[in-house]
Amino acid sequence: MSNDFVWYQNISIWSALAGWMIAQALKMIREIVQFKRLDFGVLVSTGGMPSAHSAMVSALFTSVGIRAGFDSALFATTFAFACVVMFDAQSVRQAAGRQARLLNQIVQELFKEHHLSQQKLAELLGHTRLEVFGGLLTGILVAVLIHLI
Repeated sequence: MSNDFVWYQNISIWSALAGWMIAQALKMIREIVQFKRLDFGVLVSTGGMPSAHSAMVSALFTSVGIRAGFDSALFATTFAFACVVMFDAQSVRQAAGRQARLLNQIVQELFKEHHLSQQKLAELLGHTRLEVFGGLLTGILVAVLIHLI
């Protein structure tokens, strides 16, 4: 194997992936504590505390800031990317979840009178501001810890 740098040696990629995985694991732990059940579907679900999307992008911008400098153009780019993702997670996706909930209610009412499909839309799509903030803190902490190791 050559001495060329390859993608899997990039600590920023690992920081971002670890941020996402730890946020998803925290959701699973919360599910176990709150509902006393083990549901592996939580590991790939959207919504919940903390936001895995926010954890991933905040771990990425933190790692890039540590590596390239917090005054670099690359940090500014990843920070702007993170802001868009976190805004989307708490506004656009949450609105889509509310619309899905309303559509499910409408279909349920119509189903009482007519024969319609009972397939429901996913309602837990977005995050509250607190969940996004929890993901932000999780990601920053994970990236800092990975860089300290």
